[in-house]
Amino acid sequence: MNEPDFNLLIALDMLLTEVSVVAAARRLNLSASAMSRTLSRLRSATADPLLVRAGRHMVLTPYAQRIRERTRQAVIDARAVLRPCAEEFDVTTLARTFIIRSNEGFVEAYGAALIAAARVAPQVLLCFAPKPEKSASGLREGWVDLEIGVLGDTGPEIRLQALFRDRFVGVVRAGHPLAQRDPVTLEDYLAFSHVVASRRGKVRGPVDEALSNMGLSRNVAAVVPGFPAALAVARSSDLVALVPASLVSSRSGQQSHGCPDVFAFELPLNVEGITVSLIWHPRLEADPGHRWLRQLVRDCCHSAGA
Repeated sequence: MNEPDFNLLIALDMLLTEVSVVAAARRLNLSASAMSRTLSRLRSATADPLLVRAGRHMVLTPYAQRIRERTRQAVIDARAVLRPCAEEFDVTTLARTFIIRSNEGFVEAYGAALIAAARVAPQVLLCFAPKPEKSASGLREGWVDLEIGVLGDTGPEIRLQALFRDRFVGVVRAGHPLAQRDPVTLEDYLAFSHVVASRRGKVRGPVDEALSNMGLSRNVAAVVPGFPAALAVARSSDLVALVPASLVSSRSGQQSHGCPDVFAFELPLNVEGITVSLIWHPRLEADPGHRWLRQLVRDCCHSAGA
């Protein structure tokens, strides 16, 4: 297809407004000869003379008169499309469903606060979707609006913003022998079997890598699909769980140490923490509703002390 040169619209609008090659050239900061050449191109494109001489002046042809207002509006509309939206965003009238992909631990720690904060937009529905793998396919395909978690294989175009840093802690049931230790030593830690959280069923994790560097290992008795499940198993057994500190501190409004039903302790070995991030596709970068959602998540996490 031979697409028309849309740059000609600006010149056409000016010529139809000024009804003068010289005046239109002056308005567009062009020479009269350059504007004359542009008029020739416009005549060729429209198959109409557009402006013709009548004595010492120029006049519009009937066709030019008919398209004068349409041309003006087309230029106004084109400029509006190519400029930032100046409309005031009113979140109270926002009607939208946001698909947020995150793990169960984040929903348990921050979901209630996020849902409560979103009530300022009564027509907004927050739909939390499971996160079985670290992949940007949902963001690219448009069925996920926002992902919250640790950065995985996303690709260069995906937008990323750090939300908060988290660290791992050990957790056992209240009354567990380790709950009487202060601090819990490495020997104490390895004296008990462990439950591991892994979406993919992996037995080894960051703790095992750190132990391996010291020539040590631990006994893993069970693998569960997520941190909330690991915490639940630890609460009802003598197994030791490894979970993010934010998950423990979110329960019952308690701090990460001394919860009524579990005992959380600092790990007796160096395990690198994690950065939880907001992840989204660039097509939603400037969308007012999505920008509001991202800020809402940031505010909720920061208010919770993350």
